[in-house]
Amino acid sequence: MIWEITRACQLACLHCRADAIRHRDPFELTTTEGKELLDDLAAFGPPRPLLVLTGGDPLERSDLVDLVSHGTALGLSVSLSPSVTPRLTRAALAELQSAGVRTVSLSLDGATPATHDAFRGIDGVFAATEETIRIVGELGLRLQVNTTVTQQNVAELPAILDRVYRAHAALWSVFFLVPVGRGRRLKALSPREEEAVLHWLYEVSAVVPVKTTEAPQYRRVVVQRMRGENPPLGEPLFERLRASTSELFRDAVSMRSGFGSRRPPLDINAGRGFAFIDHRGLVYPSGFLPHAVGSVRAAPFSVIYREAPLLRALRDPDALGGKCGRCEFRTICGGSRSRAFALTGDPLAEDAMCAYQL
Repeated sequence: MIWEITRACQLACLHCRADAIRHRDPFELTTTEGKELLDDLAAFGPPRPLLVLTGGDPLERSDLVDLVSHGTALGLSVSLSPSVTPRLTRAALAELQSAGVRTVSLSLDGATPATHDAFRGIDGVFAATEETIRIVGELGLRLQVNTTVTQQNVAELPAILDRVYRAHAALWSVFFLVPVGRGRRLKALSPREEEAVLHWLYEVSAVVPVKTTEAPQYRRVVVQRMRGENPPLGEPLFERLRASTSELFRDAVSMRSGFGSRRPPLDINAGRGFAFIDHRGLVYPSGFLPHAVGSVRAAPFSVIYREAPLLRALRDPDALGGKCGRCEFRTICGGSRSRAFALTGDPLAEDAMCAYQL
C-alpha cells in the first residue's frame, strides 16, 4: 500500500511520476482523515498491508511523525520514502525511527554526481544521498535503494549495484520507466534491452536482494533461469553489463557471496496485492496507472480495493488482452498494467515492452 501523503517536494526530478509541486495542496487528506485511513488499513487484519509513506516529500507534512506513530500503534509496518532535501536530517530520521519507522528507501539513479544530480534537477543531491545512506546505517534503519532505469543510466547499473552492495542495502528496487508525469521526457529501454537487464538482475540478485517495479516479467525470468534456461547470450547490453560487473566483483566467488540466497520476487501487480492512494485520497491501481477507482473520502479503502470493477479485472489474468492474455506466464507475471495503460489507454491491454511474446 503506497500513500502519497503530499505532492509537495523541493526537488525537480526528471522522472517524477507525480509532477511534484513546491507547496502543499490545500485539499490533501487532513491528519484526521489520514488516521481514519490508517485505521481502515489496520482493519484488514493480519497479515496487515505493508504501508509506504511517499510523496512528493513526506517530510513536507508537519504531522508526519503523528501519522507514523498512529499507524505503528495499530500494528502496521510503516516505511518511509523521503526526498533527500535539507529536511532529511539525522534528527528527523531518529524521531521517525522512534515513532516506528523501520525502513527508509532512498533513490540512487546514477553512480556519479553528474548522472544522479541531473535526474534530481539539483546539484549536490548525490553527495547528500551518500551522507543520508551513512546516517541510515548508523541509526540501524533498514535501507532500500530505488533506481529508475532509462537509456540515460542503464550503463551505470553495475556501478550503482556496487554502491548498493557497499551500503549494505536490504533491497535494491529497480524501477522500469513508465511514460507518465515528467517521465514522458525520458527514453525507456527497448524490449530487448529490458529483457537483458532483467536477466542481469537475476544474476546479481545473489549479491543484493532485488525487486522490480513495473517489470513483473522479472518473475518469469526467475522461473526460466531456475529451470535451467539460458540467458540472452550475445545480446550486446547483457554482455556489457556482465563484463562491467565482473570488473567490480572480481570473481564468481564474490558474486555468490554477500546475502547468499535470492529473494523470491513478490507476486504483485497494479491492483493485485498493490494499490496507491494520492494526496487527495483518490485510489489507483498503481501510482503509475492514473485511472482513479474511488476516493477514501467517499468509501473505505478496504471496500474500494475489494469491489472496484477495474481492480477486480486486474486480478483476473484471463481478462488480459493481446500477447499478455495468451502468455503461459500470465498468472505469475501479467505484464505491466501501467505501461499498457500509458501506451494504449487500456489497462488490460498487452504490455508492448515485453520481449517474450511476439
